[in-house]
Amino acid sequence: MLAAVVALAQAQAPDSASLAGRLPRTEAVPGGVVAIPIEGPPDAEPVVTLDGARAMVLKDADGWLAIVGIPLSARPGRHELVVGRAGATARIGFDVAAKEYAVQRLKVPPAQVDLSKENLRRVEDERLRIRKALTTYTASAPQTLRLLQPTEGPRSSSFGLRRFFNEQARNPHTGMDIAAPTGSAVRAAAAATVVDVGDYFFNGNTVILDHGAGLVTMYCHLSRVLVKPGDRLAAGDPIGAVGATGRVTGAHLHFGVTLNGTMVDPELFLPAQGGMTE
Repeated sequence: MLAAVVALAQAQAPDSASLAGRLPRTEAVPGGVVAIPIEGPPDAEPVVTLDGARAMVLKDADGWLAIVGIPLSARPGRHELVVGRAGATARIGFDVAAKEYAVQRLKVPPAQVDLSKENLRRVEDERLRIRKALTTYTASAPQTLRLLQPTEGPRSSSFGLRRFFNEQARNPHTGMDIAAPTGSAVRAAAAATVVDVGDYFFNGNTVILDHGAGLVTMYCHLSRVLVKPGDRLAAGDPIGAVGATGRVTGAHLHFGVTLNGTMVDPELFLPAQGGMTE
């Protein structure tokens, strides 16, 4: 299995002539990703933002390409990137189409919905810490935006799922659940630096990895963690094992992906087939 992971990582090495083999699939919908050409001299990298958050910009053969995550909260219609270069700014518009995500309504004991004041304080403190990690932006762009599936198992299509517990709305599901037995190996989806490791109320044992230029991945509910903040990892390096820590009903890996600080659909970055190889 490790040989297969290494082979796939090598196959994803950058092609200096083109970005085509390194990019995620694009979908201009809430929770999706768009790739937008940016004109300008090749020796002057632009700074691109969406709603104030810095977006990834990659050098292309004919100029620059912005790789932008669209928030799940984005309304369908026209949106604008702000492009800054040499003290001047410009705006580039793009359209976001509507997408209907599934809705799930569950009846559960009230104690599972209504948190104590102590737990509410804990959750809020953790939310701020997790948000800080997920909005990490470092200058070096990742070698590839084609990610490895971090553990073997069937993927759910639950990204964007809107849950109602006892008719109380909760935030949409912002990741992908991968079903796997407790103890199954979890590996880094791409070369990265560990930016956060924690045991959180909802997410359980969690690892957050910075891949560069605003691409960040999150791995939750782990039974054990094998890395610490500051560790440098290659694609496919082990980071922990699947578990059922935090608020869950069974063992699985919750896998999240952010671009420019917004959660996007992990499916766009993974091989079309399940498993860790294509």
